[in-house]
Amino acid sequence: MVVHDWVWVATIVGLLAILLADLAIVGRRPHVPTLRECTMWVVFYVGLAGLFGLGLFLLAGANPATEFFTGWITEYSLSVDNLFIFMIIMARFAVPRALQQKVLLIGIVIALVMRGAFIAAGAAVIDRFSWVFYIFGAFLIYTAVKTATHEDDPAEFKENALVRWASRALPLSKDFHDGSMTVIKQGRRLFTPMLIVILTIGTTDLLFALDSIPAIFGITKQAYLVFAANVFALMGLRQLYFLLGGLMERLVYLNYGLGIILGFIGVKLILEAVHQNDLPFVHGGAPFEAVPEVPTWLSLAVVVGALAVTTVASLAKTRVDARRAAHADR
Repeated sequence: MVVHDWVWVATIVGLLAILLADLAIVGRRPHVPTLRECTMWVVFYVGLAGLFGLGLFLLAGANPATEFFTGWITEYSLSVDNLFIFMIIMARFAVPRALQQKVLLIGIVIALVMRGAFIAAGAAVIDRFSWVFYIFGAFLIYTAVKTATHEDDPAEFKENALVRWASRALPLSKDFHDGSMTVIKQGRRLFTPMLIVILTIGTTDLLFALDSIPAIFGITKQAYLVFAANVFALMGLRQLYFLLGGLMERLVYLNYGLGIILGFIGVKLILEAVHQNDLPFVHGGAPFEAVPEVPTWLSLAVVVGALAVTTVASLAKTRVDARRAAHADR
């Protein structure tokens, strides 16, 4: 699929306009969103992604559209796991509920900019060195094991070096002051904790990109589709944070589903690297043409299937546990 420069420009301008409009709405009236409001926004962004995929299907064919939907669902599911960390960050900094929308939106904009740079670098590396798929694949399998076994405990979250430096070096006020980034007190301009929280959200998301970006490159090598899938996944993340606040504690098996997805894509990357092998010390630098390539439709089936099974199993388990607890209290 050939993506012309004007397509890139039109896509970025369109998505940027939507984000700016969203930011203007949130900034004008900070509030705790209602369930109905969150649902409408999530439906809007999911519908937007659906229309984008439909446009790809009509203009570029079934394969790019399938790659986009597979990548978007994968990124969206991995982003849901990120919400656990976001909740911990909000609680640790005691962010008022009415300001959490603004924090999330600005943090996500920062994350999109950094992910864009990450995607550009990844696309350039993959274009020149196909053997990097060996590394990506091994890393994803390692991450899959850690995710499935809960080795990365969200409760053990710690601020990164940039956030720790900013907290020490910048003059900070103690209050959020209605969400302003700075405030003047006794003739001195101070930064509010709002800046630190936004930095934490944005930079922490970049750490999550270390597994999500290689994962989506295992689905498609098209930088345009990788970028679009990431943008659409992150755009609906803010409303999902409020919509799934209570539900997330019930997704007890989500880590297994994410582990299966990451592990599958890791194996897919290694198979593709072997199929296209150009390492001189492996098989004389010749590709292993007998090794099969995993089709995109199978990737989509595995991603959707893993999420569906683990979600249903999680909700069933929590329902049974609730009934047992109710009987025990009698």
